[in-house]
This record gives sequence, C-alpha cells and structure tokens, in this order.
Amino acid sequence: MNTFSRRGFIAASAAAIAAAQMPRLAFAQTASPIALRAATRTLDIDGRAATVFGLVGPGGQGLTFDPGQRFRVDLTNDLDVPTIVHWHGQIPPNAQDGAPNTAPLMAPGEMRSYDFETRPGTFWMHSHVVTHEMRLLAAPLIVRAPEDLNADRQEVVLFLHDFSFKAPEEVLEEIAAGGAAHGGVAAAPAMPGMGAMQGMGQGAMGNMQGMGGMMGMGGMAMDLNDYNWDAYLANDRTLSDPEVVQVTRGGRIRLRVINAAAATVFWIDTGAVQARLIAVDGDRVQPISGTRFGLAMAQRMDFEIDLPNEGGAFPILALREGARERTGIILATPGAEVRRIDALAETDAPAFDTDLAQEARLVALHPLSDRPVEHSEMIMLAGSMQPYVWTINGAVWGQHQPIATRSGERVSLTFHNMSMMGHPMHLHGHVFQVVGINGRRISGAMRDTVYVPPMTMVEIALDAGEAARWLLHCHHMAHMATGMMTEFSVAASA
Repeated sequence: MNTFSRRGFIAASAAAIAAAQMPRLAFAQTASPIALRAATRTLDIDGRAATVFGLVGPGGQGLTFDPGQRFRVDLTNDLDVPTIVHWHGQIPPNAQDGAPNTAPLMAPGEMRSYDFETRPGTFWMHSHVVTHEMRLLAAPLIVRAPEDLNADRQEVVLFLHDFSFKAPEEVLEEIAAGGAAHGGVAAAPAMPGMGAMQGMGQGAMGNMQGMGGMMGMGGMAMDLNDYNWDAYLANDRTLSDPEVVQVTRGGRIRLRVINAAAATVFWIDTGAVQARLIAVDGDRVQPISGTRFGLAMAQRMDFEIDLPNEGGAFPILALREGARERTGIILATPGAEVRRIDALAETDAPAFDTDLAQEARLVALHPLSDRPVEHSEMIMLAGSMQPYVWTINGAVWGQHQPIATRSGERVSLTFHNMSMMGHPMHLHGHVFQVVGINGRRISGAMRDTVYVPPMTMVEIALDAGEAARWLLHCHHMAHMATGMMTEFSVAASA
C-alpha cells in the first residue's frame, strides 16, 4: 500500500514493508501520460492468499501529483472483464468522469486517455462497477498543494477496505436474501456497471447479522451493519501483520485517511497521540483536535500529528462502528518495540455521529460565496432491510426522475433520510458545502460525500457546473446496487 512523503512515493506490498522510492519530480517533469493499469493482484490476508483487483501506477497502488500537474493518465484495462474507473472528488469533464451513465465500460485490453486539471487534496479512484469496487479495484489519488512541498512533515496514507473471500455477487445475494426474509427483493432495473442484484432473494443468510448491528436511537432501532466481512484492511493488511511506517522522534505527520470500504463506517482512533483534523474530502477546514473521528464510506480526512520527542510505536486504528473489529497501521520510531494488536477490541465501538455533532463542528476555510439560492429541492431517502431495497424520491435507478437544474445556478439540496440506515451521499462533478442540519443553519465543510444519519435532514449548497448528467448516489455498495442512485441533470444556462 502507499505511504507518500515529500521526498517520494513509497509503495509497500501487502506481504512486506520493503519499499521502493520514486523521486517526487518524476511525475511533474515527465511529458508523457502516466500509465495506470486495472489489474489483478494477490494479497496475503491472515495467511490466506486472496486474488483481488487493483489500480497500479508507476510506484504501485495509486497515484500522486504535484501542485498544478495535470491529470494526464493512460488507463489500461488488464482485467478479463469490462470495467470503468471514477476519479472520486476530482472534477473532470463529464465524458471523463468514469461513470457508466456517461461512458461505456472499458473492454478487456482497452486503453483510455484522460487529461484534465487536478484539484489539490486527498482523493481516491475506484471502479464504478459495484462488484469490482468490492474486489478492491480502488486506490489513493493524492494531489499535493504548494504548501505540502515546503512543509516539514512526513506524509502517510491510510487506505481502508472491508473484504470477503466470497465473490462480491455472492455477498450481495446474501445481503439481499437476508433483507428479503419476509417477501423477496424488489429488483432494481440494471444499469451497466451496477453489479448483479436482479433475481436475488432466496439465498442463505450467510454472514448476515440478522438485521442486527442495531442500536437504539430515540427509542427506535437503527441498523448499523448489514454484513460481517471476513477482514478489515488498512493498506491491504490486517492487524495480524500491519504496515509499520517508520517515523522520526518529534516529527510531524500528515495522515491522509480514505474510507474505501463497500459498507463499513469507521472511527479513526489515534490513541496516545493527539491529531488535528485539517481537511475533509480534500478541502481545508478550521482545525479540530481530538483522538477519535468518524469516517463514512467514500469520505476522507487529513490530520496533522506531532509525535513525542521520546519516540515509540503509535497505532492508528480504524474501528468498525457498532462492533469490535478493527484494523490499522503503526507509526514507529527507529528501535521502538512494536507490540501485537488484537483485531477484536474489548468492547463495541459506538454508532457513528447519529446526531451529526462532528459534522456540525466542521467549518470550511474556503466556503461558497454568499449569493441567493435559485433552485431548491428536498430529496427523500428511504428503504428497508425487509425487503432489501433503497430508493431516492421513492424510485430506484431506471425509474427515477432526475434532479434538474441549470449551469451556474446556486442550488440547495436537502437530504431527508426516512430510513433506519445511514447513507453517505456522493455527488459527481461538484463540490458542495454542508449548510444545514435538521433545519439549523451552519457554515459547514466543503465536501463531495456527506453522511445522512437515520431520520435526519442535511442541507447542502452548490453551484451547478458543466451542463451534463452527473450521478448522485449512496456510497454504500449494496444500497446503490439495489437502486439508491439518480442523476443530477444540469442543463445549459438560459
């Protein structure tokens, strides 16, 4: 997996910490596009070999760019199945967004070229085929800001996954079958790249928690986790063999955390060292100090951590919400004793941010300009575990009415979640600001993915961009696969 420093791009394999360093200027000075491959790779997960997908660049998994460097990438599909890759959080031309509603899947052996301006920050790239993303066809996408080159700090990336040894199609079938224990699943019309969810409904309960992982919320039952995964990965590894990142005594770390899990919310726990949260979803926020922060699927967080002068080993853990499972990496100074950490905590982690207290504390350093809203819409999020189907405005994908606006309009969208599961809502091609929680106005963070807890309203504001059809969907893979996706349709300005 990847650890980025200002001196280079360090790629560590899943089996060893042995790393290869690439000079920082190698990307910036090259006139040729960067070669990126969608390919298979093999991981060692708790002593068991697993064949997964990956996005392999010149230095291993993932890509990094210097300030002002264009995204000039030649992507080759070396898989034996068609796929497509989305540049999550970047704002390319719509035709290069990597969404299957705007471009066909890439055939095996096909190469596609991409060329657009980059946005600085912590991003990631992943397949927009549900089953491929669940097979780990994802990787970090880091774009440095000018201050990153001059800052006296080491950069570390923490990339999180949930993982099953079963085929993703089988996992989705078990989730749907468990949710359909009383009547079957309403089949969502298939979209290219949506994954196979039609025709499911009679499979075994498998790893289902039996509608469990439930916690009370004001006297109501809230569903947290709808599947028990075989492993939870940090940089492709579990805590039985975690990545150990060498750091210096008294040094400063910039930790970039990316939740690439299919269906798991994590708490990021920095343990004995205080962290300052300085950015979310690639955009700066007023710093917030603490040791535990919640991170929903597809979201990112950037932290600054000042290590003590006496040195030591400092675990950075990701705790599965509502459960005991955990994963993570270890920051260790030279000669420090690195002790084994059990993959199961002694107690369950709490539910994540059911009242959005963390979100309410975030304040954007560079908010939207102050201007009147020209278009407002309420977006209803609904669904259930029985039958297992999830909707936007009462419809599944293929039966939806797009959310329509015009380029340049200031738009307000209010997500009203009437279901008992949280939904991380991602809008392609735009950055938005969180401006309201349950009717209370805030000047919140700039984001591309916002978590909407059960029975909660979250309002976002944005300026509609390129006239095109952009996807808007839940980033819980099983929710998206059963229909929780629509289009944000931008028409040309009048």
